[in-house]
Amino acid sequence: MKEDYKIRKAKNDDVKGIHEVLLEAFEEFRALYSQEGFANTVMSEEVALERMKEMKNFVAIEYNGNIIGTIGWGKVSEKEGHIRGMAVHPKKQGKNSPAAELLQKVENDAFSQGCSFLTLDTTVILKRAQNFYKKHGFKKTGKTGDFFGSTIYEYAKKISHE
Repeated sequence: MKEDYKIRKAKNDDVKGIHEVLLEAFEEFRALYSQEGFANTVMSEEVALERMKEMKNFVAIEYNGNIIGTIGWGKVSEKEGHIRGMAVHPKKQGKNSPAAELLQKVENDAFSQGCSFLTLDTTVILKRAQNFYKKHGFKKTGKTGDFFGSTIYEYAKKISHE
């Protein structure tokens, strides 16, 4: 549960920790990505800093200061928010993971900013992520795309305060 971490808005000096948690979370999939796709997914500290100017980012941070999870989102239209860059450190996945709480933080934030639905894209490679999003109410929209040589699926979820 939440006793060993807190969720907060990311700060500029969190970019190193954000990069590290993305790198750790996606390392097991590196061979399945193209070099460009992997680099885009784990984004450098510089790219993370730029993305923080364009999107709202949250981190799950242990009380010792280690970042163990991250998620970002931004408005793409008046009613649509789009999620990017969600990851949880492999040692913190599963039971007592901050993943659901990070996702809920974005849902609440997006709803408070006038969004009625959220979208996200995930690659065909990430089966656990697809199952996680389905478990939390996201459904495939039928839209697919190419992510540096890998197929991506778009998922969407209607959000409200119910």
